[in-house]
Amino acid sequence: MALMRCEFDSEALGMSTSMTVILPQPDPARPTPADAGPPVLYLLHGLSDDDTAWTRQTAIERYVAPLGLAVVMPQAGRSFYTDETHGNRYWTFLTDELPQVCRSFFRLSERREDTFVAGLSMGGYGAVKWALRQPERFAAAASLSGALNVAHRRHAPDRPLDPDVWHTVWGDAPTAGPDDDTVALVGRAGADTPPLYVACGTEDFLYDDNERFVAAARGRGVPVTVDFSPGDHDWPYWDATIRDVLAWLPLRTRPAAG
Repeated sequence: MALMRCEFDSEALGMSTSMTVILPQPDPARPTPADAGPPVLYLLHGLSDDDTAWTRQTAIERYVAPLGLAVVMPQAGRSFYTDETHGNRYWTFLTDELPQVCRSFFRLSERREDTFVAGLSMGGYGAVKWALRQPERFAAAASLSGALNVAHRRHAPDRPLDPDVWHTVWGDAPTAGPDDDTVALVGRAGADTPPLYVACGTEDFLYDDNERFVAAARGRGVPVTVDFSPGDHDWPYWDATIRDVLAWLPLRTRPAAG
């Protein structure tokens, strides 16, 4: 595997930014077609993290090594992967600019069946929002302890969202707009929605939010795999759960067991 941190200029953000990338080494036993690079997982960080968090806090590099899977981990600040009202255009950066930049730097598959997105907490929200708004791009999407009900989270009595973050991202709007509310998005999901994986620890403060999202997904007939098991909002839970997500991904070149 190759592990690198890339510093590059972003036109969408109007500044330099970074991403951490894991690239698989060629495997003679699992060749890729001449016209296609390896499959890619966009892996998104949480509210208090950056693009290095997954590699510092988990063994993600070791987990993906046998899979021939590239992993792209972008820097997104505290943006909720949104074009902020009083800030930067992180949704535009994530969905338009980042994939183009990655393809210009690296040889990655552009096929829908080889493209996946996942994330934790704020990143779980970003992953699900991306998959629901642009379902034609992904074969699967996963949320680990995702903030999947931002409208409720703004004034949640247990752990409300920092009002300064809300103001920066959504301004003075009482709720996130319909394209930023994942419960609303899944409620109007179409037949092309990719399979979703929703995991959340039963001791997590976001557990009720995840339950409501799953109920909305099932009510719409969206294919969703649910993992509600003991765990909290912490790295030991995410380090364990990302292995389950990787095993669930429909990789076309998954190595044979044993």
